[in-house]
Amino acid sequence: MDLGSSLYAIVDVEASREPVELARRALSAGCGMLQLRAKRLDDRSFVSLALELRTLCRERGAPFVVNDRADIARIVGADGLHLGQDDLEVADARKVVGRMHIGVSTHSPEQARQAELDGADLVAFGPIFTTSTKENPDPVVGLEALRQMCRDASRPVVAIGGITPENAAETLGAGARYVAVISALPRFFGAA
Repeated sequence: MDLGSSLYAIVDVEASREPVELARRALSAGCGMLQLRAKRLDDRSFVSLALELRTLCRERGAPFVVNDRADIARIVGADGLHLGQDDLEVADARKVVGRMHIGVSTHSPEQARQAELDGADLVAFGPIFTTSTKENPDPVVGLEALRQMCRDASRPVVAIGGITPENAAETLGAGARYVAVISALPRFFGAA
């Protein structure tokens, strides 16, 4: 399936044996944004991998986003930072990254509204479908809640959670600007 610039590729170090190759394939396919997620990687390895992926993204003209870590996002000169509900507040993250693009994961309309009020540049909303990449996932919100969120949001919405080649088109059809893909990413590109 060709999603082009609507694909928000999340390269999760714990989910891929070859994160650099996976990133190359996503970028070669024209993904709109690439995020590095490394929950358990030591800081030196995280910085090294982030620098490598940032270079690949710049070569392809795609924004590079670091998950959770404002310090590493700043160190490597990322284009963006993505925060979860238990991470830094947007205002505190801005003290570290300045005017860098910040996205926030949300799981309810209330959280999404708060992220917008806090100054998030992008709102991730989900899980849209059942997901296997979270240890304790939030309840599935579904396509109708996504449709309503996209109508109400003043920021671009990224649909996340259980996105696959089979349901990506209907997810975009609900109004999402991007579909974030983690565990199913190899299925989009035949990567390991």
